[in-house]
Amino acid sequence: MTARTTRFLQQWLVFAGLVAVWELATRAARAPFFPPPSQIARAMYQQWLSGPASRLFLTDDVFDHVFPSIGRMLGGWAGATVVGVALGVLLGRSAVAMDFVGPLLAFGRAIPPPTLVPVFLVLFSLGTPMQLATIVFGTVWPIVLNTVDGVRAVDKVKVDTARAFRIQGPQWLFGVVLPSALPKIFAGLRVSLSLALILMVISELVGTTNGIGYQMIYAQRQFELPAMWSGIVLLGVLGYVFNTLLLAVERRALAWQPVGNHAQATGG
Repeated sequence: MTARTTRFLQQWLVFAGLVAVWELATRAARAPFFPPPSQIARAMYQQWLSGPASRLFLTDDVFDHVFPSIGRMLGGWAGATVVGVALGVLLGRSAVAMDFVGPLLAFGRAIPPPTLVPVFLVLFSLGTPMQLATIVFGTVWPIVLNTVDGVRAVDKVKVDTARAFRIQGPQWLFGVVLPSALPKIFAGLRVSLSLALILMVISELVGTTNGIGYQMIYAQRQFELPAMWSGIVLLGVLGYVFNTLLLAVERRALAWQPVGNHAQATGG
């Protein structure tokens, strides 16, 4: 048995133990607001996994609520990635740009994105555009700031070597700057991905008729607490899955880097 397999089993044993404690504690307390995990699992099955075999047992709720939410989250996160990396590269390569733009970035980053939902409602009205704007605004800042740090931290030896070989333009950007900044960029992407999931739920609590957030608030108002908790558990599962996928992409993209440098750059 490899060390990775052993570590994987240990982590999931700890998780299983915590779920067992949760089950026993909630059954002993018998609190109506905290149903046991077994009841939540039944609600999740009935809500999302009791469909026909022709649709991989997925119910209508998955197509009407879960998939649209995932689409909004990934769409907003992708938009923030494009804007954040492009802006971060521009600011990072300029010697004076951050002196002028830095206070604006600090101001924008300090504004809680949920407080701007009424503003986005006025600008984009109800629906997906408002939700995408909320997600993009809230997730772009970690990407911008980490990209600026990564671009400014390009190794001086690489800069001097590129100048010696007269590497300029797109070749300089995509061959030297971005590869050197990738560890920092991925660190920002991981933070922004978690924020995108949170903001996706918040944006669906206002002025929408579908989505995971809408289902959760509807279940709460109907006092269907297992259904509400099933939404919370689903969000945790989605966060874990997307973070694991991003880590796999990050390992492949940064496989060329020494392990020590990679871990230091990403905070690992």
